[in-house]
Amino acid sequence: MNKAIVLTGITTTGTPHLGNYVGAIRPAIEHSRDADVQPYYFLADYHALIKCRDPERVRQSSLEIAATWLALGLDTENAVFYRQSDVPEIAELTWLLTCVTAKGLMNRAHAYKAAVQANEEAGESDPDKGVTMGLFNYPILMAADILMFNASKVPVGKDQVQHIEMARDIGQRFNHLYGEHFVLPEAVVGEETAVLLGMDGRKMSKSYDNTIPLFEPENRLRKLIMKIKTNSLQPGEPKDPDTCTLFCIYRAFATPEEVAQVRQRYAEGIAWGEMKQFLFEYLNEHLKAPRERYVALLESPEQIEKALQDGAQRARAVAAPFVQRLRASVGIRPLVG
Repeated sequence: MNKAIVLTGITTTGTPHLGNYVGAIRPAIEHSRDADVQPYYFLADYHALIKCRDPERVRQSSLEIAATWLALGLDTENAVFYRQSDVPEIAELTWLLTCVTAKGLMNRAHAYKAAVQANEEAGESDPDKGVTMGLFNYPILMAADILMFNASKVPVGKDQVQHIEMARDIGQRFNHLYGEHFVLPEAVVGEETAVLLGMDGRKMSKSYDNTIPLFEPENRLRKLIMKIKTNSLQPGEPKDPDTCTLFCIYRAFATPEEVAQVRQRYAEGIAWGEMKQFLFEYLNEHLKAPRERYVALLESPEQIEKALQDGAQRARAVAAPFVQRLRASVGIRPLVG
C-alpha cells in the first residue's frame, strides 16, 4: 500500500508558543506516528529570509523549533524531518518552476497584493516600494517544497489555501509542458483545529505579541498566565467560559471530562485569580516532561543537528534522483550517452 504523503513547513523566525502547539505541532506529531502516512516536516529557513534580516534570529529559531518538535515526541523513524536549506535540490526546482510560472499568477498572491495596497494607502509613488523578489516569488518556493516530494495532502490554515492552489497551477503547467512528473497537492484545512486566544483576547500570534512561549520556565509561565486579560466579574458571579481566554487555553489541553468540570466551576462563579492559578498548575504539569527534554536538547545541539542531517539525507535520497529526471525532461542533460 502506498502511504499518503503529507508535508508541513515551519518558518524559522520565532519561538514556538502554545497556539503553534495546539494548531499545528500536536496534530503533526500525531501524524508522524501513523504507519499509513509518510510525513515530511521541514524548517523553512529559506522562507524566513523573506522577512527576517536578523541571522542570529533565524539560527536560534531553527534550534528552538527543532528542539521543540523532538522534545514533544516527533517520530523521526517514520517522519522525514529536515532543514529546507540542507536539500539544495529544492532551490534548483524553484528555478525550474519559476521558468514556467506566469507573472500574472504571482501578481495575485495575497502577500504581494497586501504590500501593494499598503503602499498605495500610504501615498507612495511606487506601489512596489519595499517589495523584494523573495516576497514576490515565495509562492514558487513553496510550490517547490510541496512538489519536490509529490505531497498529496498539505495541512494549512485558510489563509494559506491560495498557495496550495498556486502550487497546483504551477505543477500542472510543468506537467503540460514536460510530461507528468508532479502529483497535484490538495489543501487540508482542519475546521476542528483549535485556535488559541492570546494574552489580550485576540488570536495568539507573534504578530500581536500576545503569545505564551511553549517551554517558558515555570516562574515565567506563571507570570504570563497571571497577566491574561479577564473581565470585571467578581468571585461568585457566574462567568461565560466560551468568551474567556483562560478557558480557551485550558480546553485545548484538557480531556472532555475535565472541561465539563471546569465549565461547572465557571457557572458557580470561580474567581479569576483561582482560575489563573489552576490553569498555570495544569499547564505546568502537562508541559513539565517535554520542557525537561527541550532544555536537555538545547544543551546538546549536536543531537538536534544529527536528527536534521539524518532527515536531510532521507529527503535528498528522494529529491536528487527526481531533480535529475526533471533536468533531463527540460533538456538539461549530457550531450552524449
